[in-house]
Amino acid sequence: MWRAVEARDASADGRFVVAVRTTGIYCRPSCPSRHPRRENVSFYPDPSAAEAAGFRPCLRCKPRDETSPQVAWVRKTRDYIRGNSEKPIALADLERETGVSSSHLQRTFKRVIGVTPRQYREACRVDSLKARLRSGETVADAAHGVGYGSTSWLYADPTAKLGMTPGEYRRKGEGVEISYRIVDSPLGRLLVARTANGVCYVGLADTDSTLEVALLGEYPAAALEREEGEPDAWTLDILHYLEGRAARLGDIPLDVSGTGFQLRVWRELRAIPKGETRTYEQVARSLGKLGGARAVGEACAHNPVALLIPCHRVVRKGGDLGGYAWGVERKKALLEKEQ
Repeated sequence: MWRAVEARDASADGRFVVAVRTTGIYCRPSCPSRHPRRENVSFYPDPSAAEAAGFRPCLRCKPRDETSPQVAWVRKTRDYIRGNSEKPIALADLERETGVSSSHLQRTFKRVIGVTPRQYREACRVDSLKARLRSGETVADAAHGVGYGSTSWLYADPTAKLGMTPGEYRRKGEGVEISYRIVDSPLGRLLVARTANGVCYVGLADTDSTLEVALLGEYPAAALEREEGEPDAWTLDILHYLEGRAARLGDIPLDVSGTGFQLRVWRELRAIPKGETRTYEQVARSLGKLGGARAVGEACAHNPVALLIPCHRVVRKGGDLGGYAWGVERKKALLEKEQ
């Protein structure tokens, strides 16, 4: 970290801040101000930690400002890729667009956005492909429309891209069989839906109709079948968890799909220990996404398997609970039970 400060390395911005005891100020590693003496310097993971220790932000490099020049050109790169994802993009194109060298661009883009420019372009192409399939285009026309020379890659590992085969996605899940059951739980009515591969949807609400409408919204063309009778093993595990009994939710297989970033957020949420919370900003920083708190919140909002992916463990800065698809009171009750 000290070497980064000596070099005024902008790629280290967002990874930590530099606090100077003699001035009481903390800065970005790249701050152009005069270098402090090493013995007067301490490091903190983020501005909040430095301020909690009594330091105030530098007025020159503005370490709390997420719209730094570095973040600004990364966003410009992101917008350029998004607007041109259906045609070839070379690193030289990005260099001309931003005026930043390719090596620095790739390294910094990955730290801020979480993926490389090439991976981001691929994700944008998949998003365009999905939009074309939803609009009714044939698989071949949609693939060629977003710049793929053939459709073979789609069928090699379709679930890695779309969560189902291209044909199933185009038909909005038509032909996919989903079984679900609704049971009483300590937090209201509980719906657990599953495919042959694992649980694909979990919801909590006051009424069965609310849950069924939400499930239908997720899978509008799937074959939905409500089951009655004794709960299956996966539903029992979730009930035991809600009742405060021993349950191994992490062992329940999931069958969900999302964007690359959503999947990374969901994996990070599953790593939060029971009884603990993280802020949206902390989750974003753990993924290397500077200023990504809002994006993390959106990924939480699109989580289809509440409880199994514990988005209730993510709160706002300062401890405010923030939002929750099934009501803030349920979020509060879940956290209190876990703690």
